[in-house]
Amino acid sequence: MTIPSLKERLARKPILLAPGVYDGLTAALAEAAGAEALYLSGAAVAYTRLGRPDIGLTAMTEMADTLALIRDRVRLPIVIDADTGFGNALNAQRTMRVYERAGASALQVEDQTYPKRCGHLADKSLISTSEMAGKIAAMADARASEETLIIARTDAIAVEGFEAAMARAQAYLEAGADALFIEAPRSAEELAAIPRLIGGRAPLMANMVEGGATPIASASELEALGYALVIFPGGIVRALARTAEDYYASLLRAGSNRPFAERMFDFKELNERLGTADLLAQGEKWDGR
Repeated sequence: MTIPSLKERLARKPILLAPGVYDGLTAALAEAAGAEALYLSGAAVAYTRLGRPDIGLTAMTEMADTLALIRDRVRLPIVIDADTGFGNALNAQRTMRVYERAGASALQVEDQTYPKRCGHLADKSLISTSEMAGKIAAMADARASEETLIIARTDAIAVEGFEAAMARAQAYLEAGADALFIEAPRSAEELAAIPRLIGGRAPLMANMVEGGATPIASASELEALGYALVIFPGGIVRALARTAEDYYASLLRAGSNRPFAERMFDFKELNERLGTADLLAQGEKWDGR
């Protein structure tokens, strides 16, 4: 089956829903469920690899390593969180080259100062519009393929206000961004105003974070407003963290997995989803026996 590039897919409807993933297993499960694209967030990697919050602790190389492992497992387009580019324009260029080689279909870069923090946390600070525009232009100059998209994110709503966020978004488009992500609109009215004001100048991305600053909307509702892409970046981590908390409590209380058996795969079921039999058959094909 031919998989369209992210650029091609964003040019047509319906809205593209990209589930959040954080490793090869979650990526494979999302692909099997029918996802057309995936989203790898810095927050998800911080949560799962570091056991820490999204406050800029994750390194670029940790993100690239995770991306490469996911790309080895799935063929779907992958949008990756590039945070601030991990420094100035030169750092952002290096991030572009490293992520692109690791298999990224799009890099999302933001205008926070470094180290950054989750877009739905308070007390964020921003670099200047001109500095961010320079990062975007530098990344565009460094990419190997025009098919690798730059999604410019602004966190200005919480820091400078809604109108300033719109002005920054326009400047980022002029600098060479392929798509826009205005982070953390605070109401349904702001969520609706973004596509109305920006119009058809670039694909728009929305971010749904349960318990965050933005009201939760469905993919179809966002499509009706004018969004082309919606991500659910951390939902899988929150779901699995809740399950893991319950699992460990059950195991330590009962001394076995029996009480939890209905909420988990057994060995055979997990191997079916991993494709173990097919992979072993491929190995036998090539081992010369």
